[in-house]
Amino acid sequence: MSSTPMAIDSPMGANGLGSKSAGALPTAKLSEMIPLYRPSKHFRRDPPSSVPGKTSSSVPSVLSLDFDDEGALLLTSESDNSMQIYNVKEGKHHKTLLSQKYGVMHAMFGHASGCIIHSSTKQNNTIRYLSTHDNSYLRYFEGHEKNVTCLSLHPGQDNFLSCSEDNTLRIWDAATKNACGKLNLHGAYLAAWDPSGNVFAVASPTAQAILLYDFRNFDREPFSTFDMLPYSQTGQKSLSRGWNKLEFSNDGKHILVGTTGNQHYLLDAFDGHLKASLLRDRGGVRRLGAGDHNPDSVDSQSSEFMYPSTGDCCFTPDGRYVVSGSRQQNVLVWDTLASAQERFLRPVHELEYKEGSAVIAFNPRYNIFATGEKEVVFWVPDQSLA
Repeated sequence: MSSTPMAIDSPMGANGLGSKSAGALPTAKLSEMIPLYRPSKHFRRDPPSSVPGKTSSSVPSVLSLDFDDEGALLLTSESDNSMQIYNVKEGKHHKTLLSQKYGVMHAMFGHASGCIIHSSTKQNNTIRYLSTHDNSYLRYFEGHEKNVTCLSLHPGQDNFLSCSEDNTLRIWDAATKNACGKLNLHGAYLAAWDPSGNVFAVASPTAQAILLYDFRNFDREPFSTFDMLPYSQTGQKSLSRGWNKLEFSNDGKHILVGTTGNQHYLLDAFDGHLKASLLRDRGGVRRLGAGDHNPDSVDSQSSEFMYPSTGDCCFTPDGRYVVSGSRQQNVLVWDTLASAQERFLRPVHELEYKEGSAVIAFNPRYNIFATGEKEVVFWVPDQSLA
């Protein structure tokens, strides 16, 4: 594992988060900080040393990113069946966890300290609850019959949602192995909680629809359904491309639908109308959407092979901005408060970066976000540019 400061390493202190003397407090306004973000630390896995001639293509790909509740740790899942934990405050790699027997795709921190929930890619489609303290499994969540496409943790309780290609959404409590509920929904590949935890949304790319459920009465019909099909007629056809992200803003006002195409979608969380299409003219990153697969003729060693991801876009914690990767590597930033001409928004900032950003996550506590492709990168504001 290499951990090398980049040429434009941030002047915000050795821990990557800054200090009062640097003027970079975790509470700094993002409107002032957002154009100043630069890659500060990057962590690149080394190719397997036991195999001669391995090149950068042998470096594992990052599949998912997740910060813990306190923002102190970053968790990744990677294509070599490993999970990596990074210490955000110290800007260092912390721990490697292996899942060679079961594989790993989606991985997220639970609310309990030192616990991880992850999906499997080998043997079966069981979701597993792992203690990082002794690398032992505490619980197995069994029931899905096909590939799990999404995991989403309740913001304040130990409940979580899972979606699968078996056309079911299941509701779990981390304290018990049995599902609390099950919804049979065709093509329901993505799910997300609203910030209150009282409502969850389910996205079906197949049906081109988003369904909203009351968590307390999830076994009833959805109380609202947003039809996304009309928005595919706006001149940009990326709705026909895979969906890879569903997220509520922290203020509860917006829903973000991320796609593998040349735009993402910003919806009003109350009535579902399209507030803006977030354009990225040079196209999306090379990853599969939820529920999508490589053609049978493409194997994992082919240059045409694509990995899935948990989404290459996300809201900032204040809900104002959306950050996203792009086909040209640079990270794009949209201001949701900007005036949308004919409901199209173009990026207000383009943060330069020469590697890929196939997955992205913003820290819930500090002014730092992370991107991942072949390497994990910490982004912090460069105060020297202010």
